Amino acid sequence: MNKFDAEEKEILAAYESGRTASVAGVGKELSRHRKVAESTFKKDARINIRIASRDLRALQKRALAEGIPYQTLIASILHKYAEKRPT
Repeated sequence: MNKFDAEEKEILAAYESGRTASVAGVGKELSRHRKVAESTFKKDARINIRIASRDLRALQKRALAEGIPYQTLIASILHKYAEKRPT
């Protein structure tokens, strides 16, 4: 079952038809993005919090719908809040 939006379908069609090409310096750019991703998602601290069981169940349901572990969802929400980005 495809869950691609219109833009993703367009990109996939372009790739499959051979209308895409590599750009110069892509290796360096990928390396930079990997380093940013690693530092962003590095988990080096633990916390223990108490929340309402109803809230936890709701978070677990949302995580299941997203196909990710609920702890990852919670960490993502906290990260966005800490960075002052809309969740």
